Amino acid sequence: MNMHRPVPQRRPVELTLDQAVIEDARSLGLDVDAVAETALRESVSREKARRWREENAEAIAFNNAQIEKEGLWCDDYRLF
Repeated sequence: MNMHRPVPQRRPVELTLDQAVIEDARSLGLDVDAVAETALRESVSREKARRWREENAEAIAFNNAQIEKEGLWCDDYRLF
């Protein structure tokens, strides 16, 4: 059984970035590719979450209204 994560496929892309920022990053020893990929992953994750909330807004509002009206199932058992 393989317990390792699959290695993501890499694809070269062309980016146009501010030269001064790139030079600063390199002078600080930052891996520009890794920083860009991390920032892109975070942006994708936030956008997916935002879209999920938007797509499910009606169900979330209904659920919140039910909780407001009836409380949580565990209200009688909570110690706080």
